[in-house]
Amino acid sequence: MTVPVDADIALVGGGGAASLVLAALGPGPRVAVVDPVHKRGQDRTWAFWGTPGTFLDPLLSASWDAVDVVTAADRRTLDLQPLRYAMLRSAPLYELADQNLSAVRVTAPAGTLADDGSGVLVSALDGTPLVRASWVLDSRPRKPDRPGRTNWLQHFRGWWLESDKPVFEPGRAVLMDFRTPQPARGVSFGYVLPVSDRFALVEYTEFSPSVLTGDEYDTALRGYAGTLGLDLTALRVREVENGVIPMTDGVFDARPSPRVVRIGTAGGATRPSTGFTFTAMVRQAEQIAREVAAGRPPLPEAPYPARHRWMDAVQLRALDRGLVDGVAFFERLFDRNPASRVLRFLDGTTSWAEDLALMSSSPLLPMTRAAAGDAYARLL
Repeated sequence: MTVPVDADIALVGGGGAASLVLAALGPGPRVAVVDPVHKRGQDRTWAFWGTPGTFLDPLLSASWDAVDVVTAADRRTLDLQPLRYAMLRSAPLYELADQNLSAVRVTAPAGTLADDGSGVLVSALDGTPLVRASWVLDSRPRKPDRPGRTNWLQHFRGWWLESDKPVFEPGRAVLMDFRTPQPARGVSFGYVLPVSDRFALVEYTEFSPSVLTGDEYDTALRGYAGTLGLDLTALRVREVENGVIPMTDGVFDARPSPRVVRIGTAGGATRPSTGFTFTAMVRQAEQIAREVAAGRPPLPEAPYPARHRWMDAVQLRALDRGLVDGVAFFERLFDRNPASRVLRFLDGTTSWAEDLALMSSSPLLPMTRAAAGDAYARLL
């Protein structure tokens, strides 16, 4: 009979959320990582905003104190201080996670998680016992435990473009550029994250109910590159990044059993109104590390306050039902609020007073209709 690995914490899933936990924990607790793939190298890029001075700072590829938001009629530069916008590529995070020498890698897909109240047995798909742990942190992708009333996606494709001569402005990042053709149902934008004057990530993103074909993403990227004045014949596409992230007011159960805790998107870290996830994952990892260091269970707080989940549900409904124009909605938010307030709201860290200010800056009648529709749908 196979003897399972004995651990204090089992991380089921070894991607970004688990790597952040490993990096934040450091040596100490016995950790087992259960995933069929040992994550290494460059497979994704995270762009996020936050306060400088975290354990991630040495890993960053670039950061900016100001970013541009662009529409057909206007280009505004947003001063983010005391926040900053930052880029982290996956390779250095995976390398930092690998430096946790207390971790054992179990390269197999996890099946059942049997929680008996005193520990959890993680078994393989065929029932073979893999790990016996006091706690399990499960980051495997899953659908919401309670389906959403509105279900959209943040989906994107990005090209890492390289030039032999200077063509990018390293000190100038574009957060949202709405000069892209807008879908019939949804919002699209491009963005530009330059690492140097010759190397940058140029990406096309949509918030909408369904994904595009590969050719459609490439066509959108070529069009956006033309809008930026980039000559693609003089540039090389070094890497391609794709992604699909849920935007839903469905409910993810972060505690399916007493000793199983879900983290990352599976634990509700994805912001329903935008699909942004990374900052909430960092927050979860830091909270878990603090609890473990204090000798307490590795239980992070809810990623977002309940009022923010309600606000997100209303915003999603307004966009989905065509009650507001997506470009005008985001432009109005940034126009009528300090950039740091909008970004901290998207991170789930604004106060009640700031939330009221944000709501008062949104179009009143359409959002009231969306709120009423959401309240009625909850009663059904």
